[in-house]
Amino acid sequence: MTIEEHLSTIDALAVQPFPEESYADFSGNGGPEHRVRDLQVSRDFWDDDDGLAWAAAEADMRACLDALAARLTTRWGKAFFVDLGPYLIAGCEGEIVPEPLDFLSQQVVSMQVWPLPDSGRWLALALGQADKELPLVLFAAVGQASALDLDVSGR
Repeated sequence: MTIEEHLSTIDALAVQPFPEESYADFSGNGGPEHRVRDLQVSRDFWDDDDGLAWAAAEADMRACLDALAARLTTRWGKAFFVDLGPYLIAGCEGEIVPEPLDFLSQQVVSMQVWPLPDSGRWLALALGQADKELPLVLFAAVGQASALDLDVSGR
């Protein structure tokens, strides 16, 4: 997909109502107060013994992430980074972690977040991989501001 197609997906994701019930399908998942979309998915890396295929895929997806982030920064200002490690640790210790932070923390180390003006929501971009043999995924996620304790009226 092109950057313009990804932006179209992001625009739709930002305004879609959150589903009442949790779901997962071929393109992502969602539930009350969140949605996650897979913008781009690489091949898997089961047979990538030298790591060259992973490195090429990561560079390609990182370039796409950077291009999208630049466009979103033009719209909404500079993103801030959220370290998802504490959310992963909390979930592993049995604490309740709000979605999509619980899901993303199992795939991603950190995410870039933009508060969405006048909506009580945030939008994030992140690149992650659930395990070294599995595909890399470029995620777009939308969640309620309360999941990150954001003041979305203006930072």
